[in-house]
Amino acid sequence: MLARLRPTLDFLPSPIPDKPGLMIRDPFQFSDATLVIPPVLVESLTYFDGTRSLLDLREHLVRLTGELDVSGLEQHLIETLSGAGFLEDETFFRMKEGIERGFASAPTREPVHSGSGYPDDRQELTATLRQYLGDAASTNGRVRAIAAPHVSPFGGVESYRAAYSTLTPADADRTFVILGTSHYGEPDRFGLTRKPFVTPFGTAETNLALVDEIARAAGAGVLMEDYCHAVEHSIEFQVVFLQHLFGPDIRIVPVLCGAFSRADNDDGVKRTIGALGEIAAREGDRLAWVLGVDMAHMGVRYGDGFEAIADQGEMEVVARRDRSRIERMEQGDAAGFWEQVQENRDDLKWCGTSPIYTFLRAMPDVRGSLLHYQQWNIDPQSVVSFAGMKFTN
Repeated sequence: MLARLRPTLDFLPSPIPDKPGLMIRDPFQFSDATLVIPPVLVESLTYFDGTRSLLDLREHLVRLTGELDVSGLEQHLIETLSGAGFLEDETFFRMKEGIERGFASAPTREPVHSGSGYPDDRQELTATLRQYLGDAASTNGRVRAIAAPHVSPFGGVESYRAAYSTLTPADADRTFVILGTSHYGEPDRFGLTRKPFVTPFGTAETNLALVDEIARAAGAGVLMEDYCHAVEHSIEFQVVFLQHLFGPDIRIVPVLCGAFSRADNDDGVKRTIGALGEIAAREGDRLAWVLGVDMAHMGVRYGDGFEAIADQGEMEVVARRDRSRIERMEQGDAAGFWEQVQENRDDLKWCGTSPIYTFLRAMPDVRGSLLHYQQWNIDPQSVVSFAGMKFTN
């Protein structure tokens, strides 16, 4: 049987004018290869589904080319996919094991989105974030939490500014518990790491005592040294903003929240949220909570049958539905929020659901305020929505 093509790969039209076809890349970064499959061979990829044999592929290639001897093309296609780490075969599993082992043994979590999501030069990064946020800090009372986007900062400037402008210089002494969306993690599991986070600003230290406390209480509900931290942006972006405001030596508790399929009916989820709730109650204002969350994902890129334009047409309806969920967040209504998410199997495709629900359950006494709601065309046919919010007692 042919090995299965990995379902976690990214597939998108080739952006290279002189190389049309289907581009394949690995968002997990187990492989740094990028392949462009020519249009004539794209259908051949359907034979790598775990149910087809080498003979099935050979018959397809014979029909495709009109040639009886397709052994060279067959071998080249299989070897190219396997060598890139794109098939679920021994080559990939060795590659995956080595990279995960390397991350687990590394002393730090290195920045993987500097130079793409934000500048990798410290002075340029400072200037960019100063332009985004301005120099003025809030003079209001302390907030318990903020919700900011995790979209690329240049796409969500106004919402990032709205959220981070509520923090004051006095917040520098707090430990920041960052609840981020795990785009690649296991469902109903939380990803933890003890590693300090490195950015162009310097090194943010992880509060090991709190990380270990969560891990002990949650048991199988968490994955320690979860490799997803190595590639995830939802926490990295928040660390960069926090370091810009308070200096590199901030203290953090980085928590990745995998998608919930059962929420309160999953023992690991309940135990982890319970541990976070106990820590929140005990530590009080010594902690500040940061939610790295985006909201709706609509349009062609996300499988919808329409072209999405920010704040127009279908996206006006999406905005009303987004704001209804945001109202549940403002009221601290975890059950009501979760109920709305389940409608139509979350056809809005909120990728911040798990961190938001975790926070609302762990801190039921907080109340939120919407500061800025925003929609952004991530491409000409697709829109992401997000917001800046603050939460107080």
